Amino acid sequence: MTTEPIIRAVGLTRRFADLTAVDHLTLDVNRGEIFGLVGPDGAGKTTTLRLLCGLLDPTEGEAWVAGHNTVRETQAVKDQIGYMAQRFGLYGDLTVDENMNFYADLFGISKSERAKLLPDLLRMTRMEQFRSRPAANLSGGMKQKLALICTLLHHPQVLFLDEPTNGVDPVSRRDFWAILYQLVRDGLTVFVTTAYLDEAERCNRVGLMNQGRMIRCESPRALKHSLDELCYDVQTTDQRAAREFLHSQPGVLSVEPAGATLHLFLARDVSAENLKKRVEARGIGVSDFQVIEPSLEDVFIGLVRKSEMHA
Repeated sequence: MTTEPIIRAVGLTRRFADLTAVDHLTLDVNRGEIFGLVGPDGAGKTTTLRLLCGLLDPTEGEAWVAGHNTVRETQAVKDQIGYMAQRFGLYGDLTVDENMNFYADLFGISKSERAKLLPDLLRMTRMEQFRSRPAANLSGGMKQKLALICTLLHHPQVLFLDEPTNGVDPVSRRDFWAILYQLVRDGLTVFVTTAYLDEAERCNRVGLMNQGRMIRCESPRALKHSLDELCYDVQTTDQRAAREFLHSQPGVLSVEPAGATLHLFLARDVSAENLKKRVEARGIGVSDFQVIEPSLEDVFIGLVRKSEMHA
């Protein structure tokens, strides 16, 4: 017996004049999954989120969330989801308690229900001691936690988060993800866009988006082995010159700086030893040229380069 996906998009497309922001996106997300959408600025991540939340109508295609069509049953979709935009509408002059109660009023949550719900959410996010603090005086991480509390008040089935930890310090980012894991254990489905590839590794599956198109969608582990090319760590005496030379060589898919070294994707039928000798023949010393397991960031860059070559 198969379970119906809680999010489904078929041929979902959105154009703005001559710009195709989302280009025939087809996607299923399972209940209880953390699904991450990753891509550079302008890839179409936020537009995808807004289409799935019923905030934008598609130019073509259809989508369903929690069994409801995002165009024909927009209100039913909104009743089942929580949506946290990049700039969530907290009121800086209201305290944490006052913001929570304001949103509880908007959602029509009874006094008796919020008496149980709010303490639970405060405890889960470790925000209890900040209840009387104005939202304007909270740190970036605490503002995101408060925004998350307000998004969860009406018990959504699906939580849509648009780059929720952008600009937040690493400790707060880790705390935020710990909360997301707890929510998923409690039965929530999370759909998150992120610019952080280390966060994408925390997702059950990741969709890589570029120029409005989904170029790959798999588990982080599967993505790391999804390229035919091998990844090499290359350490040289002149990184810039080595990179320029390697870019020009046949069989090289991408070569990008990675701290003090270069990460190179090279076709399997190209001799790495011969390529190393050609670099050295240019007067560039090479102290390391070995195969490594690529990071998700390496793979994403490689896949983007490959998609652009075939565009």
